[in-house]
Amino acid sequence: MAEENSANVTDKAGDWTRFLKKHYKAELSEIAREFPHKRSVVIDYRQLEKWGKKGLSLADEILKNPGKVIGDVRDAIKNNNLIFTKDEEEKADEVNIRFIGLPKKIAAREIRANHINTFISIEGIVRKVTEVRPRLTSAVFRCLTCGTMTPPYKQGYGKFQEPYRPCEQCERATKMELVPSLSKFLDVQKVRMQESPEGLRGGEQPETIDVDITDDLVAIAAPGDRIVINGILRSIQRVTHGNKSSLFDIYLEANSLEMSEKEFEEVAISEEDEEHIMELSRDSDLYYKFAHSIAPSIYGNDEVKEAISLILFGGIMKELPDGSHLRGDIHMLLVGDPGIAKSQMLRYVIRLSPRGIYTSGKSSTSAGLTATAVKDEFGDGRWTLEAGALVLADMGIAAVDEMDKMAKDDRSALHEAMEQQSISIAKAGITATLRSRCALLGAANPKMGRFDEFAPMSEQINMPPSLLSRFDLIFVMKDKPNNTLDRAIGEHILKAHEVGELIEHTKKEAIEGVDAEYIERALAPVTPDIDPALFRKYIAYSKRNCFPLLSKEAKEKLIDYYLSLRGFADDNKPVPVTARQLEALVRLSEASARVRLSKKIETEDAERVIRIVDRCLRDVAYDPNTESFDIDKLVTGIPKQRRDIIREIKETIRNNADDNGYTRIEEVQEILQQKGHSKDDIRKRLDDLLRSGEAMEPRHGIIKLI
Repeated sequence: MAEENSANVTDKAGDWTRFLKKHYKAELSEIAREFPHKRSVVIDYRQLEKWGKKGLSLADEILKNPGKVIGDVRDAIKNNNLIFTKDEEEKADEVNIRFIGLPKKIAAREIRANHINTFISIEGIVRKVTEVRPRLTSAVFRCLTCGTMTPPYKQGYGKFQEPYRPCEQCERATKMELVPSLSKFLDVQKVRMQESPEGLRGGEQPETIDVDITDDLVAIAAPGDRIVINGILRSIQRVTHGNKSSLFDIYLEANSLEMSEKEFEEVAISEEDEEHIMELSRDSDLYYKFAHSIAPSIYGNDEVKEAISLILFGGIMKELPDGSHLRGDIHMLLVGDPGIAKSQMLRYVIRLSPRGIYTSGKSSTSAGLTATAVKDEFGDGRWTLEAGALVLADMGIAAVDEMDKMAKDDRSALHEAMEQQSISIAKAGITATLRSRCALLGAANPKMGRFDEFAPMSEQINMPPSLLSRFDLIFVMKDKPNNTLDRAIGEHILKAHEVGELIEHTKKEAIEGVDAEYIERALAPVTPDIDPALFRKYIAYSKRNCFPLLSKEAKEKLIDYYLSLRGFADDNKPVPVTARQLEALVRLSEASARVRLSKKIETEDAERVIRIVDRCLRDVAYDPNTESFDIDKLVTGIPKQRRDIIREIKETIRNNADDNGYTRIEEVQEILQQKGHSKDDIRKRLDDLLRSGEAMEPRHGIIKLI
């Protein structure tokens, strides 16, 4: 029986020898040349499957008995000198055998006891990584009495094994000391992987699994990376206060790593889907259909929905020769009265986006949004980095609701993430830069809960100007009573509820005159024009294959619009639009061309985005007093007109001050009123100066500049 088993092993090693000689000759000779710098044989599982009947049986054995298969491959390399000559045989033990391209990926929540000691493939997001540290694999000990060296002791995962018998030379049961210079060490790193947020049911917490990474796989994964780890599932017994438990913990012993970096890669597109996509791209009502497929249960808001459809397609990310990076993601902010369905719109977009993270500003901290340093037993008591929401949304969309409720310090964490699309961390001795290439979709309420018709718009958005200026689009959604519109909205809401009631009722019992066709007709107003599954596939196809170029006509159109906005400025008029708005126009134009799967940005794209941007600027940066766009209202929070009054007040105080610098407030008001400023405006600006600490009022009615 033993002979038969031995023959079987030899036979398997022979099969592996033939397979490696046929398909991996170049790789093996490369390892021979570059050892120990390169010391891993990476075998593609798919290639092995295609290698006839024997290949299939070897492939099956990898999944069931990976430890034995790795031994067989190593034997094949060693016995047939596939890499090294006979003199260098011992080097073969240091060669890693790695397998990639497994057909089935398993989710962390699907792992069961029957998977232990089998080969599995897990896809997810890297949540934490520890530092790279050496682990003892083979220990040599020295006798403290006679100095004799022991043969190497193999060290397993976890507990340190010491010699338990007396020294062979002096036969005394003396203490042995470890000799590090003769012992063998292996680089190790622990990684915590979390399930991808896509496909999780509402309320489900993503599960995690710890992965043990060794040798040349260390220091490849960083928090926030999406990777596939192939490896052997191992179990380790729990020990609490020295007592062994019958419960076991599991971890994955990594065999190989694959980076699944490409966006929308998880969306599979068949040939049939491609036909549907091409057919849809030729539809004359394409833009209307896309806009009306976003949250159809919400009535109206057509311009906002059109802008959201452009955000989903996104612009093109560019790397310039000088190493600078231009973002392609479009950031948008919705500021509106309560009950206008902002949150519902955000949630719908996250469901459409293959990589979407939704978070509420009220319950988010800067650490939860960006990254946090954690000290726990995962890193053996050392500090490790844990990725936050914006890092997990890399190459997708991050929706932050109630941005106005966020703490000031937490909001500042968004600045770098929005413009540079990276997050720099310097915490607890860890300095790192994580990527957050995501579009940010924010929602906020006005300062006073509702919009005040008579106050300037910029004063009503409770967000710092430095953050506002980073948004490409800011939509102001006002809830004004309008009899016709209110009736239409009311009917739309009641229709949606009525259909919902009918569906629930027909599940329990049949209703006379109500059949599937009747329900379908009733559902029409709240059904998206484009099915969500096709919508996602269309976006994925467009992002993978469509990289439009600016046509000369579109370029002229955008430049003309930009110059017309800039042209409002002269020495005294407010500074109008900055170059940031021009970049936003380009990004939106690219997204508009991608909707049609066009290779060129045409004039119609330029006209469409000019219309959208113009609506946003009119709401936020239009100054009715000067009848021009005043970007200062948005970028600095202070309109130019107000800054002019403040400058004039300061000049007046200086010019009319006595020797001690004191001036009567009444005198300042009289002089400025003669120049045409209103009394209320002057009083407000004087209060601003006193509040900001630029001036003081030592006695009632007397003012002095500080």
